[in-house]
Amino acid sequence: MQTEVLPASSHNTISRALTVLQAGGLIAFPTDTVYGVGALAFNGKAIEFIYAAKNRPMEKAIPILISDTEELTNVAVEVPEAAWKLASRFWAGPLTILVPKRADLPESVSATATVGVRVPDHAVARSLLRAAGPMAVTSANISGAQSPITAEEVYQQLGGRIPLIIDGGRTPGGIPSTVVDCTAPELTILRDGPIGLAELHFALG
Repeated sequence: MQTEVLPASSHNTISRALTVLQAGGLIAFPTDTVYGVGALAFNGKAIEFIYAAKNRPMEKAIPILISDTEELTNVAVEVPEAAWKLASRFWAGPLTILVPKRADLPESVSATATVGVRVPDHAVARSLLRAAGPMAVTSANISGAQSPITAEEVYQQLGGRIPLIIDGGRTPGGIPSTVVDCTAPELTILRDGPIGLAELHFALG
């Protein structure tokens, strides 16, 4: 497969990305943390391609990125009050919140009853998400390798494995998001990131 690299500033990049996504293809693009690779969140077959492209174990769930907090109910059900509070404080930003998932989300996103959701604080990512809708997205690297912060680093790892990379320059964060489980009475951090447990508790009052 030939991998196309398009600048985020090009007027036809988003429309080209939509064509790839709607055909079941994968897109790599910048976020506020690292570059992600993703597919449409409700296309189970396309999401399976993410695992193949990354050599990612199938038992590892893939988070969903959305463009705005209001979209959370498009991918989640019975969202806990704590999740809404954390979303209102930290979105858009580097916090992935684990919530009960909608039953019609593919099992390839998550084989459990929960899913991680985030709104990235990056103009290119949010433009793509507003156009495409929710996307299943994980870091655009070979599983276990360094998470990429430039389009060039994505190409070094996934070139020939995915159809399109959107080049939006170097990502500002460089550290994957904090992942917090909001489905139990006590908050649990599942992956350390830029936002610590003390900040989360403070936001909840």
